[in-house]
Amino acid sequence: MLDQFEGGNARIVVERDDGYVETETIAWYFGGLRQWHPSERQALRHVRGRVLDIGAGAGRAALELQKRGHEVVAVDISPLAIDVCRKRGVRDARVLPVTKIDSSLGTFDTVALFGNNFGLFSTARRARWMLRRLRATTAPDARIIAVSYDPYRTKNPDDLAYFEQNRKRGRLGGQIRLRVRYKAYATPWVDYLMVSLDEMREIVSGTGWEVDQVFTDDNFFVGVIGRS
Repeated sequence: MLDQFEGGNARIVVERDDGYVETETIAWYFGGLRQWHPSERQALRHVRGRVLDIGAGAGRAALELQKRGHEVVAVDISPLAIDVCRKRGVRDARVLPVTKIDSSLGTFDTVALFGNNFGLFSTARRARWMLRRLRATTAPDARIIAVSYDPYRTKNPDDLAYFEQNRKRGRLGGQIRLRVRYKAYATPWVDYLMVSLDEMREIVSGTGWEVDQVFTDDNFFVGVIGRS
């Protein structure tokens, strides 16, 4: 992200634990509103009050929400990502993993998980734990804007075989174990949770939240999740 910000054309390697490898550009982290998915733009209308932006990346969502007059606290596990956020003008950007979010940050009216960041919950079990935890940091009428990519709408035989392998291991099909590589760097192996809308609803059920509205385009969808 720092290289991209400073004028490079950064591309990353995404490596899955079955050996499948893809390269991706990260330019979309810096895209303006016109480059957002239509479903994300629709969901912006449902953001209100003080916002917690989880997995802020290069500050794409935080900057747009600041423009709209929201007080935003942007958090990310990566110190350099937070450095980029600050350089781009995010006023309150903090290095913080998702599991360390607590009431010390204050109370929020909206939790933003733009950019497929529902996946940061890693597993269905941890997602439920995090959703219950977020109740302690949110107002009684708070909402979560949760973006996911439905992995099952594919004809790629490698993906379909991987989803089936996951199910045989007792995991959700879209619970991807991956690492990201860039130049000489590599992240640890982590779980990233991509879910269908039905799976999102099942995960949310019983956590004190419920999916109230849904916006979709192509394989992406946004669940507007309210406190139940």
